[in-house]
Amino acid sequence: MTQTIGELLESAAERALPVVRGIDDGQLGGGTPCADYDVRALMNHLFLVVVNFQALAARKDADFDHEPEFVTGDWRARFGDETARLVEAWSVPGVEEGTTRRMGLPARTVGLMALGDLTVHAWDLARATGADFVPEEDVLDELGPGLAAMAPQARETKVFGDPFPVGEGAGAFERLLAMTGRDPGWRPPGSGAEPTS
Repeated sequence: MTQTIGELLESAAERALPVVRGIDDGQLGGGTPCADYDVRALMNHLFLVVVNFQALAARKDADFDHEPEFVTGDWRARFGDETARLVEAWSVPGVEEGTTRRMGLPARTVGLMALGDLTVHAWDLARATGADFVPEEDVLDELGPGLAAMAPQARETKVFGDPFPVGEGAGAFERLLAMTGRDPGWRPPGSGAEPTS
């Protein structure tokens, strides 16, 4: 049986939150697999995603153009609170029916976009800060075909980069990361770690 977006987001959040809680303030200026973002900027972006996709679930307007500074005060606990609200927003009965206002896309597709960001950016942050991160298998099973369907348009709008080449032996998550334009073997510059793929 297909899991709801709320259930999938809850699973994704359970894997993402330990990564976020483990980020040290001294790591906020470090690089990430997203070349345009350091850890602080990527954390701010992920906050923006989590907050705005709550609004989209409720068929309200979202504002992705204005990015406040979220990484202040007890931001780790606040990220947990906002992520819980995201799960709650996408667990409302009927939330996956119809389309969302701003994007005009099927609601489940929009929910999968939130799931993709929470999962892939959690990996970005984990890889940037030396944390462990492996997504739930159910999340990966849903994200693989979902992101593959979105990929052509995502590349046109520069949300995804060109596919990164991976070998035939690459796992499902490595292939998903490569599809978004990421190098699954990325390590922080100077980390001395050998790429895994």
